Parts: sequence; structure tokens; C-alpha cells
Amino acid sequence: MKFKYLILSASVMAFLGGCKPHAHDADGNHTEEATEEHAHGDHEGHNHGDAPEGLVIQEITDGQRVFFANLKDGQSVTSPLTVEFGVEGMVVEPAGEVKENSGHHHLLIDHDFSPAGVVVPPADSTQLHFGKGQTSTEINLAPGQHKLTLQFANGVHMSYGEKMSASINVVVEHPAKHMGDKK
Repeated sequence: MKFKYLILSASVMAFLGGCKPHAHDADGNHTEEATEEHAHGDHEGHNHGDAPEGLVIQEITDGQRVFFANLKDGQSVTSPLTVEFGVEGMVVEPAGEVKENSGHHHLLIDHDFSPAGVVVPPADSTQLHFGKGQTSTEINLAPGQHKLTLQFANGVHMSYGEKMSASINVVVEHPAKHMGDKK
């Protein structure tokens, strides 16, 4: 089994060789620089929709799941919003190497989960990648209802699918009016 992952890791490293890292600020938050860099579907010679040849996504077992640690479905919130990611039965590790029972988070804003074995789409303003192993972020959302989907993926952003995703809806309230503000 370990030999299988060693061979897969070599092919993963070859796959990643042309991929630029995602840009993050000093606090580890996704930045607009990375959004522009990854806004298109094909960069640096590979398509994020294709998995490395021969790499198979592991099966998810009972007890493995992701969840929003600080938010509930239907909750009213204000923006900016802190989102805390939870995971059970997996280890959070930076992107790069494919290891059994490990991976990293992606936050999809107003998107559904990514199917198992499919590479999560490139990072942009609504598909945030946390390839450094981050377990929380702060996001700005426009007032209104938004669907938040937490998606766990392996070291090369291959989704573990619906079994390792969680979706909730939140309602972002309009900012409070201050005395002296015009109506």
C-alpha cells in the first residue's frame, strides 16, 4: 500500500511542477492576486478539471466528515464573516503530497460540492483554496442569502466528493445605519 502511494506521490509532484502556488496574505487569507492568477480554467500547462493520470481518490468511511465549526444552516450573519472549518477522521495538511486520510479545505461560495475524484476548480473570488492547511478564514459577502460549501480534497485538490463536503445557507444582514447616515 505504501509503495502505491509513493508512486502516486511522484506523479502528483510532476503534476504540481507547473502549478503556481496560491497567493495568501500574512494571515493566510486568500488574496485577489491569486484570484486573477487562477481565474481561468487552464494555467501553467494543466487543466484543473483533470486529475493526474492513474491517481484514484480514496474511499470515505464512516466517521470521516467536514463541517462548519462556528456557523449553522439558516443563520443570520454580518460581513465580514469568520468561517471556521471542522474535519473528523482526516488530517489537515498543506497541498502538494497525496497521503491517505489527509487533505485540505476549500470554501465554495454559492457553489455545490465537487464530485469525488474531480480537481476542485481553480481559485477565484467564490472558490477559495486553503492549500497551506488553514482551518479558518474571513470573507466579505454582499447582503442577502448565500450558500457556503466546505469541500475537503487531497494534496492535489482532487475532491473527496459529497461525503467530505458540507453546505449551509447564511443570510448576510445589511450593515446597521448609524445616526447621521442618510436613509
